[in-house]
Amino acid sequence: MVKEVFESIEDYEKSLEERIQSGSMGYRKMFDLTGKVAIVTGATGGLGGPIALGLADFGCDVVVVGRRVEVLEKLKESIEKLGRKALAVKCDITSEEDVANLVNRTVEEFGRIDILVNCAGINIPKPAEEYPLEDWNKVMDANVTGVFLVCREVGKVMIKQNGGKIINVSSVRSSYGMPKNYIAYCSSKAAVNMITKQLACEWAKYNILVNAIAPTVIATPLTAHIMKDPELSKTMKSRILLGRWGYPDDLIGAVVFFASDASNFVTGQILYIDGGVTSWA
Repeated sequence: MVKEVFESIEDYEKSLEERIQSGSMGYRKMFDLTGKVAIVTGATGGLGGPIALGLADFGCDVVVVGRRVEVLEKLKESIEKLGRKALAVKCDITSEEDVANLVNRTVEEFGRIDILVNCAGINIPKPAEEYPLEDWNKVMDANVTGVFLVCREVGKVMIKQNGGKIINVSSVRSSYGMPKNYIAYCSSKAAVNMITKQLACEWAKYNILVNAIAPTVIATPLTAHIMKDPELSKTMKSRILLGRWGYPDDLIGAVVFFASDASNFVTGQILYIDGGVTSWA
C-alpha cells in the first residue's frame, strides 16, 4: 500500500502521477499479507479452516486454534504446504488460562500478532419457551465470552505494537430473526456486533481496526440441521436472492480485505455476506 501522508491534494496528485510513470499503482500490494501473523479461532470448524487457508494463500503465517488436535495438525500441515509457517494450539476460548497461553505461545513463536479472526462458535437450536439455561449459557460462553476474551488478550499485544486487525464472525441472524429455535444464537451474534463496534471505538487510538463479517447460511456442519429441515430450508433459501446456500470460500475475500492494508480506513463495520438476504429483509 502507498503509505505516504499527503499534506495536500496536490501532493496526492503528484504521487498518483509518479506511480503511473513507474508502471505500477501499487494497489495489488494492498492485499498482500506476506509476513503477517494471524490467529484463527474455531479453525477446526467449517468456516475457520478455509479462512486459515485463505489467509495463508495471501502470505500469512497462521496460528490455528481449536479443540480437536488431529484436525488442527492436519490444517497446520496444509498451511505449511502453501509455504507458510503454522502453529496449532489446542484452546478452550472460554478459559482465561487457555487464551493467555494461546497469546503467549503465538508471541513466543512469531514475535507479534497482526490479525485475529474469531471464528469459534456454536448453536443449540431449541424453542425459546423451552430453552434450558444450561444451553443458553453454553452458547453465550462460546459465542460471546470467548470472543471477548480472545479480543482482550490479543488486544493487549496489538496495543503494544500500535496496530492490528480484528475480524469477528457474526451472522445475518445478529440483525434478523429466524422462524424458530434461534433465541440464543441470534442474541449471541447481536452481542458480537456490539463487541465489534465498541472495540473499534475504544481501540482506534491504537490503530487497531475491528470489523465483522455477517454471513447468511453457509454450508457447514453447524448449519446441517437447516438443510435437513424441509420447511426451514425452503423458507431460508427463498430469501437468498442469489438462489443458493453460501460456501466457506465466499467469505475469504472479505476476510482478506479486512485483514489487509486495503481496509486501513475501515473500522466498526458489519459486512453482510448473504446473497442478498438483507437487501429486502
